[in-house]
Amino acid sequence: MRVALFITCVNDTLFPGTGKAVVSLLRRLGCDVDFPSAQTCCGQMHVNTGYREEGVRLARHFTEVFAGYDAVVAPSGSCAAMVREQYPKLVEAGSPGARAIAELTPRVHDLSEFLIDVLKVEDVGAYFPHRVTYHPTCHSLRGLRLGDRPTRLLRQVRGIDLVPLGEADECCGFGGTFSVKNPSISAAMCADKVRNVLDTGAEVLCAADNSCLMHIGGTMKRQKSGVRIMHLAEILASTEER
Repeated sequence: MRVALFITCVNDTLFPGTGKAVVSLLRRLGCDVDFPSAQTCCGQMHVNTGYREEGVRLARHFTEVFAGYDAVVAPSGSCAAMVREQYPKLVEAGSPGARAIAELTPRVHDLSEFLIDVLKVEDVGAYFPHRVTYHPTCHSLRGLRLGDRPTRLLRQVRGIDLVPLGEADECCGFGGTFSVKNPSISAAMCADKVRNVLDTGAEVLCAADNSCLMHIGGTMKRQKSGVRIMHLAEILASTEER
């Protein structure tokens, strides 16, 4: 299967290790993984702040870059949801690029749904002997409706001690530009999330979006909690040999 990695802006600039983990994991599972160098931002920030025309241009560019692949995999529920949910609304039927977008968007997947729904695998051969709790980010939970796919994958990891997170479905307060426009509210929401994470006694907080992990992790670091943040892909890519 010919798969393209849609790295997303946050991962490309701040968490390149996550992209490397996705590639390592998918190749281990037999996928032919490519990284289209012409890819850019998906346009989520533009659309969310009212720059619709710029968003449309980026949507059309995205479609051109990723056309021809069997699947497009993103280590971000947020950006995958942008492509799947917003692109068809941005580019109306009959307008230039609409047909290409309609054909491509069903092939764009978050990592966990690609593994479970497309590759039909839950045990990816991972080994991670640590106490972990999982935060289901808003876009993965409410946008893509990933449900228990990420935790099903984590439960198959050898050596892991996966513990439930209290009030897991509550937003961490990041919300992209929301945290910039409403910093006090965002910080208060994050404080609640951090308190629940610390109550688990986990060594590692895992999620499928590094943007949310960055937000929560920053607060935990300032509190000197000692809890690490790790993207789902990094745990699934871990093996006994590493």
